[in-house]
Amino acid sequence: MGVSSHLRISDFLMIAGIYQLIAGAGYIINDYFDLAIDEINKPDKVYIGRGISRNGALIAYLIMNLLALILAAIESFTLGNISLTICIALCELFLFCYSAIFKKKFLIGNVIVAVITASAIPVLLLAEPSLAAIKYGVVLPSTFRFIVNVTLIYTCFAIVISFARELIKDLEDVKGDYTYGGRTIPIVLGRRVAHYIVTLSLLGVVGGVAFLQPVLWETNILGSKVLSIYSILLIMFPLLWIIRKISSTEEAEDYHRLSSYIKGVMLTGILSMVLIQYLFK
Repeated sequence: MGVSSHLRISDFLMIAGIYQLIAGAGYIINDYFDLAIDEINKPDKVYIGRGISRNGALIAYLIMNLLALILAAIESFTLGNISLTICIALCELFLFCYSAIFKKKFLIGNVIVAVITASAIPVLLLAEPSLAAIKYGVVLPSTFRFIVNVTLIYTCFAIVISFARELIKDLEDVKGDYTYGGRTIPIVLGRRVAHYIVTLSLLGVVGGVAFLQPVLWETNILGSKVLSIYSILLIMFPLLWIIRKISSTEEAEDYHRLSSYIKGVMLTGILSMVLIQYLFK
């Protein structure tokens, strides 16, 4: 017997909205610093200097980050936990450092974006009432451990698959990055090695999901079996198909498509969290 998670929908939507704001701001500042590179890699998708001025882009970036911080402070006050505001401030800081300094560096830029992307999942734990309730014996320790374990599994999933997607984006942008002195993984180690790293990363995700299948089928809970079938059909199979495509990919347009496919798998992975509630029954 367990106690279900009681994360309020209002808290979930607030945190999701905050991350959308910092993601949007991150795209703007990234395009701001990469203007010359984007003129080479994707000239038809350069908007700064055309649809919006450089100053206008900076103003939009600052407004979105400020709004995200204000909303995070409000949510922190509601939850009685300042950690959310600190996490959001750190995400904004590291996204700026990534765009301004680390994006064209070897490995570190990929890791920064992967960790920031995945941070949205453990941040949700800060809004989980069990985090506070457990101190007063309201929630069973085993239930809270289950919540933490699920959070860790999804966070690891997000980090690895985000890292693979960032590496594919580096492969897509290799021409412009090389022209302007970039030291990304494909430039330093070569395209073939980058393909191997992406393949191993995605195989790690597939292996992790496969490892969980016996656990999901050990219970008599219908939701766990639905989650198993869901993960096989919408996570494992698509990733295996993507892995098969990687070795024969060479053109920027093909890398862009693979990046979009991985984003789709990331979405289905996150949506699978909806089924987790049945594991508490």
